[in-house]
Amino acid sequence: MKSISGKDLDRVLEQNGWNLLRIHGSHHICGKPGTIVRLSVPVHGNKPLKTGLLRHLLKMAGLQEKDL
Repeated sequence: MKSISGKDLDRVLEQNGWNLLRIHGSHHICGKPGTIVRLSVPVHGNKPLKTGLLRHLLKMAGLQEKDL
């Protein structure tokens, strides 16, 4: 799986209809109108997200690896 940073994942989520609701420390909380799902994306500079976390966030967002 291609690793990307939290910043880059935020951009991908925005392009797919997710909105930044708030920032709590270094975590960006994103939501999408019409769903109760909230995603907490860690944004630690340009450090890549670990594979398991990235896979989980994509699954919760209803996205696939090819959407990156």
